[in-house]
Amino acid sequence: MLIPGWLLQHEVTVEAWVSEGPYGPKYSAPVVVRCFLEEKTRMVRNPAGEEVTSSSTFYALPTETCPAKSRVTLPSGRVTTVIASYRHDAGTLPAPAHREVQLQ
Repeated sequence: MLIPGWLLQHEVTVEAWVSEGPYGPKYSAPVVVRCFLEEKTRMVRNPAGEEVTSSSTFYALPTETCPAKSRVTLPSGRVTTVIASYRHDAGTLPAPAHREVQLQ
């Protein structure tokens, strides 16, 4: 079961991080992602296991690609960076599969 479409009320623009270049990070072309955006500050762990502050989290279809370090533009116009992205799959349980993306 996937996250219901009616929950995906917001749109963010994601530029997936590709690599570090000689002049800074390289990103893929921007993609608009339908999601549920929660602007709430909380402590999370980054991929290195360090505690960092997340200002927002969005939930999208599990097929979306949002690797750490990707650049995200929120509906407000604020540009932020992905701390971590997790795919949640409940298997046979009656819970929706989705992707959770934690933002700086």
